Amino acid sequence: MRFFITLRRVEQLYMKQTKRPSLLQAGLPILLLIGLLAANVIFFGADSSYGSNQIALLFAASIAGIIGVQLGYGWEKIYEGIIESIGSAMGAIIILLLIGALAGTWLMSGIVPAMIYYGLKVLSPEIFLMASCIICAVVSLATGSSWSTVATVGIALLGIGEALGISEGWVAGSIISGAYFGDKMSPLSDTTNLAPAVAGADLFTHIRHMVWTTVPSITITLIVFTIVGFQGSGAYDPSKVEELTRVMDQAFNITPFLFLVPVAVILLIIKKMPAIPALFIGALLGGVFALIYQPDIVAQVAQAAYGDQILSNYFEQSYIAMMASLMQETHITLPEGLASPETEAALSSLLSAKGMAGMLNTIWLILCALTFGGVMHACGLLKRITDALLAMVNSGASLIATTAGTCIFFNITASDQYLAIVVPGKMYADVYKEYDLAPENLSRTLEDSGTVTSVLIPWNTCGVAQSGVLGVAVLAYAPYCIFNWISPLMTVLFAIMGWKQTPLQKK
Repeated sequence: MRFFITLRRVEQLYMKQTKRPSLLQAGLPILLLIGLLAANVIFFGADSSYGSNQIALLFAASIAGIIGVQLGYGWEKIYEGIIESIGSAMGAIIILLLIGALAGTWLMSGIVPAMIYYGLKVLSPEIFLMASCIICAVVSLATGSSWSTVATVGIALLGIGEALGISEGWVAGSIISGAYFGDKMSPLSDTTNLAPAVAGADLFTHIRHMVWTTVPSITITLIVFTIVGFQGSGAYDPSKVEELTRVMDQAFNITPFLFLVPVAVILLIIKKMPAIPALFIGALLGGVFALIYQPDIVAQVAQAAYGDQILSNYFEQSYIAMMASLMQETHITLPEGLASPETEAALSSLLSAKGMAGMLNTIWLILCALTFGGVMHACGLLKRITDALLAMVNSGASLIATTAGTCIFFNITASDQYLAIVVPGKMYADVYKEYDLAPENLSRTLEDSGTVTSVLIPWNTCGVAQSGVLGVAVLAYAPYCIFNWISPLMTVLFAIMGWKQTPLQKK
């Protein structure tokens, strides 16, 4: 008994010995990280996310851990913070693996080629960016998931845009802008439910309050995409598009029945099936449709995976092709002479899919980013910086602007969208009451700033995920995510002008 009493006293003494970090101590790991990431871009360029950025995050986490030890935090406390941070993203990691698997079977089955084929028939380069944004907004609004939207119709739209000669940065920007608009406004979205829950607001009151800032943001976004589309239409080559559709039609069995699979996935998500089982079902259905509609492609994928040995029957081919498309990179080779060398080169990236193995580098980056965020949070370094931000608040407008800045700060440092909503939401909930602001003002700011800016950070889970799925670097598409930039600016503008801020007493 005396032993446990002594142990408890030691624990209490240990807890008393932890010190509050200075602002310099709290900011040092972040400054180091920014410097290392900048050096990686200079020396490694587009390959910086394939290892060097991961090492930079671990170096910064190590410095944060050393500072934490100096402040009196033990390894167990720091380790718990890392585990808790990584544990919060396990669902996202599983989803990433399933997205890789889904991309593989949807390529082999001809679903993605069919989307590209019909998209080239319907969409013109002048309206493509605007149409892509609207399409992704509608799908994301219906499903409540930006990740699922980007992984399905987004991949196809990227292929169509490349075929139309439009910059991949602009195409990815339009896809992500639409997907995050729908994710933000859908009552089925996890972040749309999380923000009012943290702030203490009603879900549909929260959505109605977001309309005031979100509709102007998406309107400006669509105007920009329309202007860019009409100005950039000179690169369009009708003969190239005609050849691409001809090659797609001859290489695959293109039929509208292939769209039953993405429609089924969307309906499952609308019916509130969780994303993980819905994506897994979508991946399996893609494999089944490949066996039905693309037997030649199945044989090609199986032979490429099995090597030089001869496969005796279609059952062996089917099993090997299904497993290969789910787990590893799949590349469809066109018959010799079917396409010109230029067209074949253009189709090379469109006829490749990563599979689960192709997502492992993305997961590696996420794990390192969450390690950094976990150490920063466990050692009290993030709280020290946010306390300094809170000290600058002296009005309702500055409170909303500070909340927006805090959400972006947590997206950069904690590397996770949910932390960028939950932590500022808990921090500022009582402060909004002190400034006579209703909870929906807080929940709207959390969404306007926390949800949409996560995809702009190269080491944030959302930025890493969308970059990995689309195959476009974050720094390549981030400047063109018009909606994601305008949204936090719009919420700050409304705060400064005093527009649509619901007072607490009206509740």
